[in-house]
Amino acid sequence: MQDATPDDPGRGRDARTPLDIPVKGWKDIALRVWRSIDEDRVMLVAAGVTFYLLLALFPALAAFVSLYGLFADPAVIAEQAESLRGVIPAEGLDLLTEQLRTLASGESSSLTFSFVLSFLIAFWSANSGMKALIEAMNIAHEEREKRSFVKLTLLSFALTLGAMVLAVTMIVAVAVVPAVLAVFDLGSVATAVVWLVRWPLLLLLVATAMAGLYRWAPSRNAPEWRWVTWGSGIATLVWLIASIAFTIYLENFANYSATYGSLGALVGLLLWVWIAVMILIVGAEVNSEMEHQTARDTTVGPEKPMGRRGAVVADTLGETAD
Repeated sequence: MQDATPDDPGRGRDARTPLDIPVKGWKDIALRVWRSIDEDRVMLVAAGVTFYLLLALFPALAAFVSLYGLFADPAVIAEQAESLRGVIPAEGLDLLTEQLRTLASGESSSLTFSFVLSFLIAFWSANSGMKALIEAMNIAHEEREKRSFVKLTLLSFALTLGAMVLAVTMIVAVAVVPAVLAVFDLGSVATAVVWLVRWPLLLLLVATAMAGLYRWAPSRNAPEWRWVTWGSGIATLVWLIASIAFTIYLENFANYSATYGSLGALVGLLLWVWIAVMILIVGAEVNSEMEHQTARDTTVGPEKPMGRRGAVVADTLGETAD
């Protein structure tokens, strides 16, 4: 790697958008991202976030089942969750659906009490994971946390609530919409359209949520949207491919149950979440290094000279590959 200068030819130093970065510049970005995975301890940070997410997962399921049970039969959720097979590892999905069935079989009064308790536990755990993600975003952007405790706490609460709304929306789209379609006969064409459209829309929703995290989580002057959507789009596609590949691997080559016994399903689910979180953090690294590639101002507001933009990767240039 070599020191960079604003007039390096053919590297996208004058790029106003990621589309303006040439192949040579993308080579610089790719090599810096690869190096940052080790330097920024992406795997270790992802493991910490995964721990808190798994702590939040089952209370969150209980909260959702309790809320859904106030309006309809919660047993429907477990049945429709089978449509996630192929994306979530089979044993992990079996573990989740079994938990859903157990929760759905509870008394309605206990479900109401369970909602409040489960929501509080899930929110605390998820918020701890979100704070770890915010720190990961700071590391990816080479920033130190500069916000006050109150501002940081409010931000983490807002992002956690947003993540929970996203999770509920995805569960509704996957588990509730098919049940609604079964009740209301909309015709074969309309039903087929809904089934085909919901997955691309869910992926678009996930990519948009990632872009919001990449933009607001780091302690810096926010980048323009065009400098965060690439990382979120790449991360979403890689996550989908990795999820399918990991599921195929577990079903055909690995047998965690033989090694971990009854914990095999949980281990498989843990690894799947860990991989997803790593991909999320690497997406932030991609965005960071894209900004690092251009000498143009990538932050919101009027054009400012380097050194006065309030963001390390916008105020400096990344090293070149050769």
